[in-house]
Amino acid sequence: MIERLENQLEKEARDLRVLTAVIEHQPVGIVRLSSITELEEHKVRYSLRMLENDGLIDPTPNGAVVADDVEERIETLNEGIDDLIEHVETIREFA
Repeated sequence: MIERLENQLEKEARDLRVLTAVIEHQPVGIVRLSSITELEEHKVRYSLRMLENDGLIDPTPNGAVVADDVEERIETLNEGIDDLIEHVETIREFA
């Protein structure tokens, strides 16, 4: 169970790493993101797909750009992370 959670957290961390690179270098394509983040292209492509599904980025002919409301969405994301931390701390109390 812990290994599955660790794997999911690694994927989420990778997505955030790609999102940060898009914010800093937009518009940016897969090859450049791979170079910037030092991630394999297929992992960047997957992260971009997830970020697009989450409404955080938009694809353009020139590469990925952040969505218009990305700041609002990041704030919501941070609140969700805070909630998760509280849940983990609660679970830890029972362990």
